[in-house]
Amino acid sequence: MRVFLLIFGIALAAAGGVLAYRSYFVEPSAAVVITDTTVREVPNMARVTGGLLLLLAGTALALFAALRRR
Repeated sequence: MRVFLLIFGIALAAAGGVLAYRSYFVEPSAAVVITDTTVREVPNMARVTGGLLLLLAGTALALFAALRRR
């Protein structure tokens, strides 16, 4: 059971990291902010936040499964 949780936590963290990276750097922007002087593209912050939460949850699960309990 611990091995399964460790592998699942690592996979979850990897998927979250890929989702956050792609949402922030690779995929097209979600919105465009136009001001008097510049035009700026804004990434989809909901997907970035979701990816970071998956990354943290997967890391916590993997650490919980890997560390020995007394």
